[in-house]
Amino acid sequence: MDIVRNILAVVIGLVLGSAVNMAIVVYGPEIIPPPVGVDVTNTESIRESIHLFEVKHFIMPFLAHAIGTFVGALVAYCIAVKRQFIVSFIIGFVFLAGGISASTMIPAPVWFIVVDLTFAYIPMAWGGAYLAARIRNVET
Repeated sequence: MDIVRNILAVVIGLVLGSAVNMAIVVYGPEIIPPPVGVDVTNTESIRESIHLFEVKHFIMPFLAHAIGTFVGALVAYCIAVKRQFIVSFIIGFVFLAGGISASTMIPAPVWFIVVDLTFAYIPMAWGGAYLAARIRNVET
């Protein structure tokens, strides 16, 4: 029964983490508008206009990846019965795989890809798991 709950923890963590990620991606341009004429929902538009992007235009994508991973890992840890850190790191590695895949499809400067892949996934999965562990210890 524990394995079923841990699998469910991974699935729910992935779904909620993805929902947070997408919410930030969708609403991020309202906070930091893209360069004029760029359609951030169209890869071809981004590819043709990437030279117009400034550092500020990469803040929301980074936050989407980092906060989505953090939330997914935290939720998965809270639901899991055993091996909660492993369950949280599964979330981090799945999101990391998605980030690696996206970095080959969506054009971005090398500096952003390095920062994103280095800091937005595994460290955030650890942070989510760490916070969840602290919360659990306070409750008991």
